Amino acid sequence: MKLKVISSSSAGNCYLLYNANETLILECGVKASHIKQALNFDLSKVVGVLVTHEHKDHCVAAADMVNAALNIYSSAGTLKAFGFKSTRLHAVENYKEFQLGGFKIKAFDAVHDCAEPVNYLIEHEEMGRLVFITDSYYCKYSFPHLNNIIIEANYSQAILDKKLADGATPDFLRNRVLQSHMSLDTCKQFLSANDLRGVNNIVLCHLSESNSNAVDFKQQVKNHTGKAVHIADKGLTINFDKTPF
Repeated sequence: MKLKVISSSSAGNCYLLYNANETLILECGVKASHIKQALNFDLSKVVGVLVTHEHKDHCVAAADMVNAALNIYSSAGTLKAFGFKSTRLHAVENYKEFQLGGFKIKAFDAVHDCAEPVNYLIEHEEMGRLVFITDSYYCKYSFPHLNNIIIEANYSQAILDKKLADGATPDFLRNRVLQSHMSLDTCKQFLSANDLRGVNNIVLCHLSESNSNAVDFKQQVKNHTGKAVHIADKGLTINFDKTPF
């Protein structure tokens, strides 16, 4: 199994989990042409598209994905917020497992400023157990037997506070970030609350362009966990197997 990052930022989010036989798309928040290009214009192996919520940087290509005969899965509230109907839109229930190809998936509730946000626990025999957490300012759950983690580390509290003090960030914007995105410190707290012994990769996603420091974030999480840590930069492709070798 491999992970490929098409984009991971406020400008757009999209990731591919794939092997030789099947591909699962996480988020479709970039132009459909970029997704198709990353798939080498072969959509035949795509088993589905998971979307966390209705903000455009996570679902701007939803209608195009449906028009390309791909099925999209998200919460009922998110699908309603899309503003269009299709038999290819499938509502998921929190904690109820469903299967797409070889991927077993459970949605769980996230905490974000939108209709009905969800994050996902995903399992595959090649990849093991992956938790995908983005656009949630905290996660109240812990997950046993994890092998890979994709988690938001959107901002540094220290950077955000300094920008507020300098007048570079208004109060309302700071408050919106605090109530909708995960800080580096909260990310580290989540990692501490989980058993990481079986984890091979921690991928930090959705870093803020102005309120983060990718080099520092990567080093802090590596020091905190002792694990291989990656920043979800555009074009990143890494092995995402259950075992590291």
